[in-house]
Amino acid sequence: MAVRYVRREPPASPALVEDIRVDYYGSPTPMKSIAQINVPEATQLMIKPFSPQDMKAIEKAISDSKLGLTPHSDGRALYLKLPPLSQERRLQLVGQCKQAAEAAKIAIRNARRDANKVMETEEKGGVVTEDDAKNGKEQIQELTKTYEGKVEEMIEKKKNEIMGV
Repeated sequence: MAVRYVRREPPASPALVEDIRVDYYGSPTPMKSIAQINVPEATQLMIKPFSPQDMKAIEKAISDSKLGLTPHSDGRALYLKLPPLSQERRLQLVGQCKQAAEAAKIAIRNARRDANKVMETEEKGGVVTEDDAKNGKEQIQELTKTYEGKVEEMIEKKKNEIMGV
């Protein structure tokens, strides 16, 4: 008996839309605060506003977001049908992940710079010795390498997850 592998798309997740900001009486409010978000099917999201008057505002917020999804309404709820991921879309998602990883690395390097400045200030102020400052900077560099490595591991794992069939 031959084993047949079926390509499966990842299931839809409420996390995709729950933090989209909706203009709720003049205040940008996360969607999860004004609507219930369910997954009725693996490739579909259902958004049911707590108040029916908020339907238009939620629909506008989804359309204005950069998700590329078009909501469909039945009068009581909005439905978002998630298309299957094409190779082109997968590559776009990997690119977005790489951008996020680069931003994380920049934040880590900025923290290293700030910590090194503190070390130098403490050394000049006589709080720590020259040797302690040097050891502190070496520890800061090791932490920087460690956390940049963790970012690389996470991005590689996510890339494999996205590109996996």
